[in-house]
Amino acid sequence: MNRTTLSLFAGTAALAAVTAFAAVDSPSASGAAPEAAARLPVERTSLVCPAPSTSDLAETTYTSFTPVTKGAASGGRARLQAAGEQSGDDDSGDDDKQKDGKEKDGKGEKEGGKQAGQPVLTPKAPGTPATGDTSGGDTPALIGTADGSFAPGWTVQETTEVAAGTGRGLLGVTCAGADTDFWFPGASTAAGRTDYVHLTNPDDSAAVVDIELYGKDGAIKAPLGENLTVEAGASEAILLPTLTEERQTDLTVHVSVRGGRVGAAVRALDDKAGGDWLAPAADPAGSLVLPGIPKDATDVRLTAFAPGDDDADLKIRLASPDGLITPAGNETLHVKSGMSTTVDLGDVTRGEPGSLVLTPADQAVPVVAALQVVRGKGDKRETAFIPATAAVGTRATSAGNTAKGTTLALSAPEGTATVKVTASAGSEGGTPATKTYTIKSGTTQNVDAPVPTGLKGTYALTVEPVSGGPLYASRTLTLTTGDTAFTVQTLPTDHGLVSVPRTREDLSILQK
Repeated sequence: MNRTTLSLFAGTAALAAVTAFAAVDSPSASGAAPEAAARLPVERTSLVCPAPSTSDLAETTYTSFTPVTKGAASGGRARLQAAGEQSGDDDSGDDDKQKDGKEKDGKGEKEGGKQAGQPVLTPKAPGTPATGDTSGGDTPALIGTADGSFAPGWTVQETTEVAAGTGRGLLGVTCAGADTDFWFPGASTAAGRTDYVHLTNPDDSAAVVDIELYGKDGAIKAPLGENLTVEAGASEAILLPTLTEERQTDLTVHVSVRGGRVGAAVRALDDKAGGDWLAPAADPAGSLVLPGIPKDATDVRLTAFAPGDDDADLKIRLASPDGLITPAGNETLHVKSGMSTTVDLGDVTRGEPGSLVLTPADQAVPVVAALQVVRGKGDKRETAFIPATAAVGTRATSAGNTAKGTTLALSAPEGTATVKVTASAGSEGGTPATKTYTIKSGTTQNVDAPVPTGLKGTYALTVEPVSGGPLYASRTLTLTTGDTAFTVQTLPTDHGLVSVPRTREDLSILQK
């Protein structure tokens, strides 16, 4: 091929690139403003579920659900498999099309109760939940991939019941995707606590990770947490006390990724007060909402951390069913830069549901925060965590609900909000049902969530704000056997829709 031909090809490619650029970013020759980006359903989503437990008494259920989404691609599938068993074409993704991984937990790769290559569950259609079960302490991390009509808003809930021992009770986590930065206020290296950071690398190259610990006096020396390598397709569970000799009741853990991506979660277990998963807190922000404190909480403990150079002064308020109130004796909180600050709020809800609202007392300084919530007393205590969370946004989805064990908390701290809640069909039968609620400004309501008619099995709840101010939500699952065992998951947006710029041809740029 001669130089003239190469130049012709290069010129053609350049013209095509310029035309495409103009179509997206330039107004028309008439001066009209470009059209707003369209909100379209995602076409591919991938999730990672951490290894649920090392207890031989563990009973784990996975529930998958995709809400029916208008405009979604046809066909497709969704499946969960043991880490490392995914096919080669399941390895691509982006921020809204996340990936997968596998769990080693420091003891070598595990194989769970399913035979190698056999999916843990395989959903049949959007709008109907699918479930899968495993038992024992050898269940590995799982990876999931959904495409086509199964992708928009795909949600997987991992729920584990442990009958006895450290961390006994109900543990729950919403399977999530990979990222590069995570904050976990409320972790611990104290005697009686066993906290693991689970890291899963979903990609085809190794990830390099740092785990930083911050206590009441600032950064804690933890050289063993630096330059951790998580191999491609592998998962590691790092016991926090192995990273430092310091024993502190309240820590903030920062997971930062130097190269690659990982999924991250903390499994926090207590010798006497059960345990649960501590999910990543929302990104640092000047104002935070921690929704859905159970009305019968006997002890609520707040941990906050300011990662920047400035101290933060926060107003503490509780969004109760009657409006915003200030907890007596805990009106404000001073958070020193780089130091974990903890305050014991006791039984702050006093028999009513509530959400904690943190706002700047003076200038806004970004902070992260989470709550440790205890129900019951004595040897009947059980623990869960509520991290600060993003608003519901367009839509949020919660899977794995039961008719008598589910509590849905909705909070509208900034302005009255109207919201539609839809209960899906049951995993084994039932007809969907929908209710609409109005949540008054400054309040939190435990709503009487809809339940599918003729429900058999478990079901999903889809929360969609209709109008008004930002809405925050969480779902509490409780064992229906009379025990105090419970778990709480917040409901940020399910990322089922993404903004796609509208494009058009505009050759006028070639005349300029």
